[in-house]
Amino acid sequence: MTSVKKTSTIQENKQTSFAACPVTFVMDRIGGYWKPIILFSLLTGTKRYSEIKRSIPPITEKVLTEQLKQLEADGLITRKSKPVVPPYVTYQLSRQGKALRPVLYAMAEWAVAHGGPQSKQFSRQMAEFPV
Repeated sequence: MTSVKKTSTIQENKQTSFAACPVTFVMDRIGGYWKPIILFSLLTGTKRYSEIKRSIPPITEKVLTEQLKQLEADGLITRKSKPVVPPYVTYQLSRQGKALRPVLYAMAEWAVAHGGPQSKQFSRQMAEFPV
């Protein structure tokens, strides 16, 4: 990833937003298209990279790798690797990531209640995700 210029106008605006609204902090951590989907995928427990990839078919390997690194750097997931050949790497929600469970669950409930295109399929799966 490229480094961020700390004195840019965008960074100054972000800091002002952080001070004014706590939601901007959350969006900085889980914002974007793929991060909430990855976190939601990990609600059911520890997964290997290939399991995450299978659960999110349209995501590219490059983007998944980048997003996992960012989520790990932000302390929302933990990565554990075993020193074996082939490599055995697992990902799971960290304590901070688990604290997002009610938020992610509420987002899913909102989608079901308001007719998201996947609402019928998802409503059957809601029981899998304990609050």
